[in-house]
Amino acid sequence: MIRVLVWWLVTMMAVHSASAEVKEYTWEVEYKFWWPDCKESIVMAINGKFPGPTIEADAGDNVTIHVVNKLSTEGVVIHWHGIHQKGTPWADGAAGVTQCPINPGETFTYSFIVDKPGTYFYHGHYGMQRSAGLYGMMIVKSPNERLKYDEEFSLLLSDWWHQSIHAQELALSSAPMRWIGEPQSLLINGRGQFNCSQAAYLTNGNNQCTFKENDQCAPHTLRVEPNKVYRLRIASTTALVSLNLAIDEHELEVVEADGNYVTPFNVSDIDIYSGDTYSVLLRTNGSISGKYWISVGVRGRKPNTAQALTMLNYVKSPETDRPANHPPATPQWDDFVRSKSFTDKIFAVEGTLSPPEKSDIQLILLNTQNKIGNYTKWAINNVSLTVPVTPYLGSIKYGLKTAEHLKSPAKMFTMDNYDIMKPPANPNTIKGSGIYSLASGKVVDVILQNANVLNKIDSEIHPWHLHGHDFWVLGYGDGKFKPGVDENTYNLKNPPLRNTVVLYPYGWTALRFVTDNPGVWFFHCHIEPHLHMGMGVLFAEAVDQIDKSKIPHEAFGCGLTREWLIKQARP
Repeated sequence: MIRVLVWWLVTMMAVHSASAEVKEYTWEVEYKFWWPDCKESIVMAINGKFPGPTIEADAGDNVTIHVVNKLSTEGVVIHWHGIHQKGTPWADGAAGVTQCPINPGETFTYSFIVDKPGTYFYHGHYGMQRSAGLYGMMIVKSPNERLKYDEEFSLLLSDWWHQSIHAQELALSSAPMRWIGEPQSLLINGRGQFNCSQAAYLTNGNNQCTFKENDQCAPHTLRVEPNKVYRLRIASTTALVSLNLAIDEHELEVVEADGNYVTPFNVSDIDIYSGDTYSVLLRTNGSISGKYWISVGVRGRKPNTAQALTMLNYVKSPETDRPANHPPATPQWDDFVRSKSFTDKIFAVEGTLSPPEKSDIQLILLNTQNKIGNYTKWAINNVSLTVPVTPYLGSIKYGLKTAEHLKSPAKMFTMDNYDIMKPPANPNTIKGSGIYSLASGKVVDVILQNANVLNKIDSEIHPWHLHGHDFWVLGYGDGKFKPGVDENTYNLKNPPLRNTVVLYPYGWTALRFVTDNPGVWFFHCHIEPHLHMGMGVLFAEAVDQIDKSKIPHEAFGCGLTREWLIKQARP
């Protein structure tokens, strides 16, 4: 353990000792008419672009972004997914948690250090603005990159609805709930096709896509040369669906997950859950020509959405050529044995920091679908999260003892009599803050427990994302977690470090992290409708250190913190 820790510290010091730079940008966020899937929609654009611009930086750089809200009637924030925000918890970009939304016409400046190389992305974190297209890639490179490759591409994957996010939010918040349905399209780098197929010629179909120059829905092909190695950086910012990606006649070598190197392994396709990022190495063959399908399809839900397609295009291929094969078929949506076999291959690369052998705290978080009156909700330990107007971080920073939203639920939760295989016997839940206070330097185990949904025999996939941290994924299991027994199955030798982890239907997932980053950190299901309906908790970490940290007052210009700031300004 000591040897590994020394290696880790030396590596981090080497990264930060490189000449750090300041990457500074000004972004204007506004709505635009766009054609993401060959049908006109409204997207959230940054500087007139959808998806937003890719941020490229080196580990140790300072990234400073001035976000100008040019939306007419709503606030906005941006979350930097996978960035730890050590020393800058106010810059995490979670509305109601770390800051107030940026008001229309106002500018807010995010400034933080990107401390670790890897593949990341950013996205809106206010209401369901991620579903409207407020997202983009974030690539942090290392001056001492251990992977060997010739070039790289980024693939940002998303799902798309023709219904506006405001209509979706209203539908989900209605009594009774109106389900938004499956997405109309899947997008690769913001481009997809609705009601036509690039591959229709293979089945004599009459819905063959045709594109004009500068069509916003026309696919971007990946142009490659023979006998080279390409790094594909893949991120899923989907609002609902899990995905599977494959490239015809090409293997993929998985080398990175969520900004952490993993022991390399080869696959023909990969499952990607919302919030996941991966790097895979693609080795091209000796052909100087040829075109091959890259297919992205739905997993984990019964699909009602066509595959997204683009092409791997060998550089000497004639422009008129088309792939001879059908696109790779997406595996059966509910083949969870296959999904788990992929997850079970992911191990930390040798030299990765190992987890502490024991934990100080164990939190069991039961995921359930419930009711409050005639409203459908998701709940954790029978509490459906309601994020307050006053940011948690500000309430703690300014010592607002009267803030009701700082009350914590019980840390001990028993589910001995809860049957996870059936709809809940008592469907009722309550609203609450869901904030757990954790002292500094504690080792915390979180057990995510899945269960049956409200009205039928079914259990859904939930990808969970933790802000401000990576965690060790200690293990997965089927059925109900058995305290004192299932801990014996944990992988303490080489568990992967992640910031997002999947919770399979009717199963449990165990993770471990250390409370070494003072702040208030969101931990939530990354499926947008589920979070909107209450599926999350908060970890208030080392709160005694938060009041000593430097936080710009501009982050807290709403609710009770606004009142406090006004009082302080009075003579």
